[in-house]
Amino acid sequence: HVQLVESGGGSVQTGGSLKLSCSVSGLAFDSYCMGWFRRAPGQEREPVAIIGSDGATTYADFVKGRFTISQGDAKNTLHLQMSSLEPEDSAMYFCAAEVARPSTCTFAWDPRPPFGNIGQGTQVTVS
Repeated sequence: HVQLVESGGGSVQTGGSLKLSCSVSGLAFDSYCMGWFRRAPGQEREPVAIIGSDGATTYADFVKGRFTISQGDAKNTLHLQMSSLEPEDSAMYFCAAEVARPSTCTFAWDPRPPFGNIGQGTQVTVS
């Protein structure tokens, strides 16, 4: 049973920074996709950044070099370092993980159950 618990959200001013973290447990395989998604009020969920177990990363165009996805040394923590935040970045941010081949870790990846796993989210507000 995979559990994902996000933390690190909050309220910041335009231009500020936040680091989101996700504690990952129960992912028993070495081949996986992990990533960050976000959903703003009234909008669809969208991918922000994805990392495969091979270390390859993919970022949304709107990230524009402002965000960095990374894993902790033990691979059971996922981070999203966000800088130069804009009001348009305000959203609920979700951590996701799924046992998968790294070649599938693209923005076509849909981490919905029963095979995917998504956390409860952490709110980011930029004003």
